[in-house]
Amino acid sequence: MKIRSDILKTYLSIHTWTGILAGLLLFIGFFAGALTVFKAPLQQWSTPPADRMPFVTPAQADTLLEKVLKQYPDAAPNLLLTLDARSAAPAPLSWSGHPPAHEIDVSARHHYATLDDNGDIVVREQPPGLLAELIDLLHRTGGIPGEMADEYAGGYIMGIAGGMYFLALVSGLILFLPVIAKDLFALRPGKNLKRFWQDAHNLLGVFSLPFHLIISFTVVVFAFHDIFYGSLGKFIYGEHRMFTPPPKVQHQTTNLQPMSVLIAKAKELAPEFDVTELRYMRLGKPGAMVRLAMENPAYVVRGTHAGYLVLNPYTGTVVNARMLPGHGNVWNSMVDPLFSLHFASYGGTLMRWVYLLAGISGAILFYTGNLLWIEKRRKQPPPRDAEQGAVRQRLSVRVMGGLTVGVALGSVAGVGACMLASKWLVALNTEPNTWYFSVYYLCFLICVLTALRLGAARAAFWLCLLCAFISAAIPLTSLLGYLFPQTGLWGYASLSAVSVDLVSVLTALCFSWIAIKARKRALQGQAASVWSVDCTA
Repeated sequence: MKIRSDILKTYLSIHTWTGILAGLLLFIGFFAGALTVFKAPLQQWSTPPADRMPFVTPAQADTLLEKVLKQYPDAAPNLLLTLDARSAAPAPLSWSGHPPAHEIDVSARHHYATLDDNGDIVVREQPPGLLAELIDLLHRTGGIPGEMADEYAGGYIMGIAGGMYFLALVSGLILFLPVIAKDLFALRPGKNLKRFWQDAHNLLGVFSLPFHLIISFTVVVFAFHDIFYGSLGKFIYGEHRMFTPPPKVQHQTTNLQPMSVLIAKAKELAPEFDVTELRYMRLGKPGAMVRLAMENPAYVVRGTHAGYLVLNPYTGTVVNARMLPGHGNVWNSMVDPLFSLHFASYGGTLMRWVYLLAGISGAILFYTGNLLWIEKRRKQPPPRDAEQGAVRQRLSVRVMGGLTVGVALGSVAGVGACMLASKWLVALNTEPNTWYFSVYYLCFLICVLTALRLGAARAAFWLCLLCAFISAAIPLTSLLGYLFPQTGLWGYASLSAVSVDLVSVLTALCFSWIAIKARKRALQGQAASVWSVDCTA
């Protein structure tokens, strides 16, 4: 296939600048997003055993709910009843006194309740674990602080970055079409590092293209969903509401339908789904409802892991079934796959591991894209210089090299430091929620400033060692807590929690190997490079 040179030049320009402008933010988004696929294991790993309360049987759930509503009427606006004892929830019943919000409140305290052996309720007030929520926030905002129109400003900026990312994908595919048959599987290491990074970048880009197209499109949709919903409501639905509100009928909280009746209604509508939790909202007020989370990994669903059915908690009648597969309208059949494909809520654990690897490869894709930009713009030594000595690189190249190393490794180190803080701060009798943001941004800024001050070559070695040290400290902390719980640390023997530690071990080994390679190249590699220790001389 032959494409005119002027067209290739145009698409090269689009691909380069959209990728460079959005690449650093998208690295953070993809890295953090890959971790949030296993949000529940992270939550369990970071929750102290003392914070977990015994779960009740389904037959006891109605008794627990009734007693809590009687003794704690303030719980009525928002109650979460969790049925799955294997979940990351610290207790079968919890409430916060206010509806769930997108914003993270580091000072929040929730109530958690269960039944003891005598059937009496046990209630505990404690802060919710926010480690997994912090990582998810980094995924959604790229770590950009601040709010805009009651939403995180970083969310809108990530939406713009997602649009640029889509342009970079399309233009990159067009650029690679002429050589796709010849060089698709080429991965040529050697002295020509630009060619090697080009091969790696192309290989990752082509084989993960469907995944990246899905993510880029859904990022834009999620970032600007309020605008899209408002437009649809005004121009398409007109006077008919896109989301049907529940009937405003006043009832007493003592008239609730038994949970078994609500579950039976749900199983009648979707027998292939399992009910995992019930969220009661606005109990005792007009518009009360109960939202049942229903899971089946074989289906694409609206939530991160479940579809939803909304019932009237007093009568058991269906209020909204459109968020269940097969019960929605055309709009739902278009929207539900967007959620499911973005959150990996289908295919079970195997698909989540696939998304983890795809997310990490996406982060590497942006990293290699920046490396190509740097390699293409570096200054070469004069042809007559037989020694191929050091060359002072342009400021833009040196700054981009420092930012590439600092932002990428800074985000990795920051997340790892927060994971360590989730256990060590508890051992020191300190609430970690109030420290997470400080720990992350302090670690992130130190890494960025170090990379800009030392240069990419020197900083890459030290920051990779830092990431390796932090990653190795994560499983060592769990092991220390498992062997010596009197220290205030803890470790779980469950497969999901141990998987977090095992992945951290592999991460430590990878960063140790990268640090060795980075050091060798800085000292022995081509001097005419931003990756040489002499490039800033």
